[in-house]
Amino acid sequence: MTSYPSIKTDLVNAGAEWADEEVIVDNGLVTSRNPDDLPAFCSKMVEEMAEGSHAGR
Repeated sequence: MTSYPSIKTDLVNAGAEWADEEVIVDNGLVTSRNPDDLPAFCSKMVEEMAEGSHAGR
């Protein structure tokens, strides 16, 4: 999930794991913090797509 820092506490209280990192990958799902992270996000998306299917992981 991607979110603004302003709702971090609400998400953590709801059980989410919240990280302030440029890119996060979880079972092939790629997410990032904000538009400034777009270059890293795009690079990671290409890398993940090149790996192929994540079914069964």
